[in-house]
Amino acid sequence: MAWWYNLLSGKVEEGAGAPNSERLGPFETEREAELALENARQRNEKWDKENATWDGDNE
Repeated sequence: MAWWYNLLSGKVEEGAGAPNSERLGPFETEREAELALENARQRNEKWDKENATWDGDNE
């Protein structure tokens, strides 16, 4: 069964739940779903740094 992070409720769901547009996933474990927002934040920070470096190299 897959786990999801519900963006509206801030809660983890197992299996069918809110529409996919309102949640992140699927994740293999409940813990992965619990960390969904933190992992997304970290990825976004990494990508922002990479973009800033790339943009600086191509000006």
